[in-house]
Amino acid sequence: MQKNPLPVKQGITASRLYLPKGQWHTLFDFLVERFPHMSKEILLERLRKGDILDSNGLAYQENSPYPAESWLWYYREVEKEVVVPFDMPILYQDEYLIAVDKPHFLASVPGGRYLQETALIRLRTQLNNYDISPIHRLDRDTAGVLIFCVNPIYRGKYQSLFQSKMVKKIYECIAPFSELLRFPLIRESYIEKSSSYFTMQEKQLDNNLFNNNWNSRTEIELIHHNDYFAHYRLKPHTGKKHQLRVHMNGLGLPILNDEFYPDLLPARKEDDFSNPLQLLAKSIEFIDPITGNQRFFESRQALNGLELFK
Repeated sequence: MQKNPLPVKQGITASRLYLPKGQWHTLFDFLVERFPHMSKEILLERLRKGDILDSNGLAYQENSPYPAESWLWYYREVEKEVVVPFDMPILYQDEYLIAVDKPHFLASVPGGRYLQETALIRLRTQLNNYDISPIHRLDRDTAGVLIFCVNPIYRGKYQSLFQSKMVKKIYECIAPFSELLRFPLIRESYIEKSSSYFTMQEKQLDNNLFNNNWNSRTEIELIHHNDYFAHYRLKPHTGKKHQLRVHMNGLGLPILNDEFYPDLLPARKEDDFSNPLQLLAKSIEFIDPITGNQRFFESRQALNGLELFK
């Protein structure tokens, strides 16, 4: 494993990129082909500023020869990143864990157009602790309980706990009501990537009682309804990408304000924070693998779609 030659900068850990064998004469030639979405001027400027370094921490220049079969290091940058105007309260903090109440529209970790305006970087900066790392994630559109590890030596055990399905998660959502369905019910299906980069799709299983070819399972309870919309409690037993959104949509009950299901809508403007997805990670409960204590964290948020029931 290559050691990171760069210090943490504004909560951001430097990223690395492997340079394969190829016919590029200069590093700049490679970067232009590797990052076609970035202008040549931006790439040149980053090289001139010394923002791209080798594994020894030495800066590459704009005319540096292409160093095949090595690593380069750089800080991710997002130009004109839009500020997410919602607080992220800390629900609990000790020497092992931090639980936060993530708002809608805030990404869990850096990626794509989101860097500083993510739960991870906000928390690292707020607590001046750059060792904080995520144990699990929530979609940017989903609000609620999100847990981080304080010390990296414990992260593996907490991640294993989540991966082994020994964590009890409860979500709430607002979606259409159907008289044709009887609750509680269990939705089982095989979820896989769709032809769209952004969405997942569900394969229905046949009625063969011996067919266990499912990879996703959600228990769904009805809390109350007004004949048009309903407030549901969701208990995922697995953790596939977009599982709750896919399962509710598969029942003909797409979650209110879902821009992915049943139809992938055009991307909203980055500064549009209206009509959040009505999905909330309400609580998380588990036995701590380090201390042996029972852990329970609960969101203090409420879905604004509950106004429909007043």
